[in-house]
Amino acid sequence: MSAASVERPHAERPLIAEANRLMDRNPGYRVEIIGGQIIVSPPPDGPHAVALTDLMLPFLAAGLHGSESKLVQGIGLWLPTGAEDYAIPDLALVDADFQDHHVENNCYDPVCFRLVLEVTSSNHRTDLRVKVAAYAEAKIPVYVIVDRKHRRLHVLTDPAGDGYRQHRPHAPGEIVTLADSIGAEVALDVSESLQAARADTG
Repeated sequence: MSAASVERPHAERPLIAEANRLMDRNPGYRVEIIGGQIIVSPPPDGPHAVALTDLMLPFLAAGLHGSESKLVQGIGLWLPTGAEDYAIPDLALVDADFQDHHVENNCYDPVCFRLVLEVTSSNHRTDLRVKVAAYAEAKIPVYVIVDRKHRRLHVLTDPAGDGYRQHRPHAPGEIVTLADSIGAEVALDVSESLQAARADTG
C-alpha cells in the first residue's frame, strides 16, 4: 500500500505545545493542526456518536478488526502538509501493526492507514474541504464522509496531489460498496447512516 513517508521531527514544537494546552483546557474538544493552523472542534453530539458506532458494525462484520487490521477511533494521523500537522479522524481502518508506526504526539505514519472516516458536525467545511486535501496529500487510499448538513455520504478514492481522482457523493436509498482494497468488501447503507446521524447541524 503506497503512502507518504514521514520522518521523525526533531525541532521545537510551538504549535503542538499550544494544541496540547488547548486540549488540556477544553476536555472533549478535538484539536488538530492542518496547514499550520490549529483547528478546534467541539465535542460530538449524541447522533454523531450513534452514527459512528453504527458505521463500525459493517467493518466489524467483514472481519476487519482482527489480526490483519484494526478499526480505531480518534487516533492521530501525522500529516505531510506541515512540520507539525496532524489530524484526528473520527474512525480509521489501520494495519494491525500500526503501533510500530508511531511518529510523535500520539500520531501515526499515514503508511499504516487504509481508510479514514469523518461524520460532520458544525465543522463540515473542514471535513469536506480542508481534510480532503490533507488526507489526499497523506495518500490515504479511501476517505469516507458522512455529510449531515447536505445529507450525503461521500466516498473519495485514488489520492493524487491535494485531491482525490474519484469523489462520489451518494444519496439516501443507495448502498455503497467500498473497494475491497481495504481488506474486505464493506457495504454502507446511506439512509441508515444518515438517519443515525440526524441532527440540526446548522
